[in-house]
Amino acid sequence: MPRIKTVTATDIQKAALIKGMKYGRTPSYRMRCQAILLKCEQRTSVDVANTVGCCEMSINDWMVRFAEQGIEGLAVARGRGRKPILRQESDLPAVRKAVQDNCQRLRLAKEELQGELNKEFSLPTLKRFLKKTVGVTGG
Repeated sequence: MPRIKTVTATDIQKAALIKGMKYGRTPSYRMRCQAILLKCEQRTSVDVANTVGCCEMSINDWMVRFAEQGIEGLAVARGRGRKPILRQESDLPAVRKAVQDNCQRLRLAKEELQGELNKEFSLPTLKRFLKKTVGVTGG
């Protein structure tokens, strides 16, 4: 029979885990809090993985992070995910000019920008960028 890897949590940490499990901002954070709470009850990683719906290796990885960093380690670190193609700081003036030149033809503005900025992006990407910067562009 394999040895059960456990994690110990203080009463304060358990209270924070329960709060995170109930009111956490993202479903993944709530799931991680639940997983750590179940591991505190001496359950196997396979049992916890089946309960929360992930693989046992993930459970063990989050257990290690919790042991090293506490409850803050269960949150997704900043800077993860895809980086934006168009940056407000550097690309906004060029986007503003291209959109003003091609006011009703956003496809032409996109093609002009791709050549000028030397970046590949889709029309929805340009539209999202314009929506995001509407307060900055004054439109």
